[in-house]
Amino acid sequence: MYEYKDSRFVHTGTEHWVAAPVRPRWQLVLGFVGMIAYVPLWCVLAAVVIAGVIVVLFLASVVDVLSSSAERKLDGLSDRMLERLRMPGWCVTWPELRHEGDTAYYRARVDKVIGRWTAQAAAPRRPKKPLPRVECEIPWRNYRGVGGHYVVETATAQGWELRPSEPRESVRLWWSAATQTDAGTGTTV
Repeated sequence: MYEYKDSRFVHTGTEHWVAAPVRPRWQLVLGFVGMIAYVPLWCVLAAVVIAGVIVVLFLASVVDVLSSSAERKLDGLSDRMLERLRMPGWCVTWPELRHEGDTAYYRARVDKVIGRWTAQAAAPRRPKKPLPRVECEIPWRNYRGVGGHYVVETATAQGWELRPSEPRESVRLWWSAATQTDAGTGTTV
C-alpha cells in the first residue's frame, strides 16, 4: 500500500523504489499500435462522457428541485466518470517506445518535471491571485526508467518532502517551504 514518510524514510526507505525492468521491443510495439487504435475511440468516448456530465449537471441546476443529497450524488457520479477517462497503463507513447531503457532520458524527464513544479511552488505570491500549488504528483510514466528513489532524491534536494505514495503508480510530493514565513510581509505562506 502506501509508503509513509518520516525523517529516516526519506533518505533510507526508498532504495527499493528501483527502475522497472526494460520491456521487450515486441511488447512496446504492440502497446504503441494498440494505443494508436485506442486513442481515437478514447477521444470519442471522453467527449460523450464529458458532454453527458455537462448536460446532466446543467439540467439539475436548471430544475433546481433536487435535494442536496441528490446533487451530491450527481457530483460524485460526474467525478467518478471523469476519473475513469485516464489512459490505460498498457498504452505506450512514442517517446516511451524510442527511449525504453535509456536512464539518461528518464533522469532528464524527472529533472524537468520537478523543476517545473519547483518553479511553480517557489513563485512569489501575487496579490489577488490564488496561492501556488504546494502538492504535486509525479506519474509512473515519467520515472519508470530510473525509479521512484531518483524522484525522491531529486525532489528533496529542491525542497520537496515525500507524501504517502504508491511507487508503482506515482510519487506524491509536498513543497516544504509552503509553511515558512514570507520575509517581506511576515505572514505564513
